[in-house]
Amino acid sequence: MAAAAPSFNWPVLTAPNGWRSIDFIADLHLQASERATFEAWQQYLGSCSADALFILGDLFEVWVGDDLASGPANQSRGFEAQCQQLLAATAQRIPLFFIHGNRDFLLGEGFASGCAMTLLSDPTVLVFDKQRWLLSHGDALCLGDTDYQQFRATVRSPAWMDAFLAKPLTERQAIARGLRTQSESRKSSGAPYADVDTLAALQWLDAAQADTLIHGHTHRPADHLLNPTGQPPKRRLVLSDWDAGATPARLQVLRLANGKAPERFKP
Repeated sequence: MAAAAPSFNWPVLTAPNGWRSIDFIADLHLQASERATFEAWQQYLGSCSADALFILGDLFEVWVGDDLASGPANQSRGFEAQCQQLLAATAQRIPLFFIHGNRDFLLGEGFASGCAMTLLSDPTVLVFDKQRWLLSHGDALCLGDTDYQQFRATVRSPAWMDAFLAKPLTERQAIARGLRTQSESRKSSGAPYADVDTLAALQWLDAAQADTLIHGHTHRPADHLLNPTGQPPKRRLVLSDWDAGATPARLQVLRLANGKAPERFKP
């Protein structure tokens, strides 16, 4: 079964020669009620020493429109506006890039421009350190979850998004709460979640002329060799989610640096 994608003509981002290291994070699921994770993220942004930061989706637990961050005449709405301000301050030092996740796919150009963050297509090819890296949130490759893939195709359609964003903010928030309740019910039921389909990941890598896929979404951080008997080695590097309240805390960054193997570290 092929991965759901309109074509393999994906955009290519070539890192400037001056970039020596790049950080990747995903699945922070930021929300006002989880202050510890937010504060860990805030501290990381302030100390990040990389030359660029890529956020590969689900920065926020839920996003129902850019008016979460600003109201009439750009009046602050609170937590989301605070996050935007932190990103804007970081963008004054290093470039920021964002790929949509399944929780924040409605994050738009309005919010992104307010914090000087560049929105990228999913997937995007990154050329860095004489290599091609394929970047994705990862949910489009979890083909075993057919119900989710059907839902994803519906809500990512321009018609659905336009109709949803036209609803009042309070109605959108109520719909989002209902979807989160369904998601939490599934988690508590113990039903397994589909992982990334290996054949689909290999197809994407071949089409991108890349050897390594970097993604989040699954909350299963690991380094996978996809073709044990093949050459060159094809890998997927799975980013960790962030949860400062877990034991031990999950606050992991993946860094690519010139001439070095990918490194994971806790900021």
